[in-house]
Amino acid sequence: MDNSSLDALRAAYKGAVDQWVLAIRAEEALATPDHSETAMERWDDAGNAEQDAQEIAQEAKDKYKDGLREANFGF
Repeated sequence: MDNSSLDALRAAYKGAVDQWVLAIRAEEALATPDHSETAMERWDDAGNAEQDAQEIAQEAKDKYKDGLREANFGF
């Protein structure tokens, strides 16, 4: 694996983490004084989106780590 491939994997990981952070902030923003059922449902939806974003970030991290292992250890 060459450096440009590793750079691309790292960039994908960083981009996924940035999206995860945005999802966390969106979820946090919905924890408001509005105690209605509708507000709670929006908050739950944002929580689900945050979990999805976390999974995407973890997958990107795993791919990057796999690339690093291949580059550094040959497996």
